[in-house]
Amino acid sequence: MTTLYGLKNCDTCRKATRWLDRFGVAHAFVDYRDERQAPDTLVAWKEQLGGWEAMLNKSSTTWRTLPEARKSPGSDAEWKLLLKEYPQLIRRPVVVTDDGVVTQGFSDNGFKKRFGVGA
Repeated sequence: MTTLYGLKNCDTCRKATRWLDRFGVAHAFVDYRDERQAPDTLVAWKEQLGGWEAMLNKSSTTWRTLPEARKSPGSDAEWKLLLKEYPQLIRRPVVVTDDGVVTQGFSDNGFKKRFGVGA
């Protein structure tokens, strides 16, 4: 089963969920504000997504209101603390499939390619 991690009130997460429903892709949704992810999970995502910076939604209000000192963590421990404290900073949705592949974001064509649907 595919798991979508995101926020319940995120329009992009809702679009992704509707897309999966429409194409019959079994999935579960996890709001990572309600169910904070373990530090090891965040590290695993980081490794597949190209690093901590690649995971960030820098256009978010949360990012813009962070103190400058928090915007440049110097270690994995600081990154894990930041993302555990502010999960809304993670670009969404994070999509994890049973094979362990992790991707971020949603687009119709991207999901068609990822799930081999309607191509």
